[in-house]
Amino acid sequence: MLSIDTHCVDKPAFEIRPLSPSPEIRSMLGELLIDVVADGGSVGFMHPLSPEQAQAFWHDSLAAAELGARIVLGAFDQDRLVGTVTLLLDCPPNQPHRGEIAKLMTRRDHRGRGVASSLVRTAETLAREHRRALLVLDTASDEGASAFYEKLGYTRAGEIPDYALKPHGGLTGTIIFWKKV
Repeated sequence: MLSIDTHCVDKPAFEIRPLSPSPEIRSMLGELLIDVVADGGSVGFMHPLSPEQAQAFWHDSLAAAELGARIVLGAFDQDRLVGTVTLLLDCPPNQPHRGEIAKLMTRRDHRGRGVASSLVRTAETLAREHRRALLVLDTASDEGASAFYEKLGYTRAGEIPDYALKPHGGLTGTIIFWKKV
């Protein structure tokens, strides 16, 4: 099992590890998802997000991880889940070299501490271990994380206008990124 301790002089340590489908983990993931959506994070859900909807999403996502279709990583500060990212591995037969970064989320009170960048770097390492040479992702145009992904070396491929609804209403575009790993 992968486990990475991340230490910085001015930032608290946290551990990144693959997540299991336990009820406790699903509960923590559900709380995180609800928090991110309430704060306007465009991660595929509308506000207000019910605990049942959040739990159902993570139940299915962790079941797919158990089958090897994806890897769901969690960042922990002590015993508290403070961030997550998913590496999607289940691609069509003509794309065995590709993976996708999805559902990158960090608790509001842990943003700016290196959690998200450590999660993405760990996902990139796992992608290479799974013989994936190309990663793709998308992020909302409005208040999305495009500058963050560019800092991590991702290349902007383009933007699709009016791609999805924002969690609190209104349309936003999405920006597609790629990176060779």
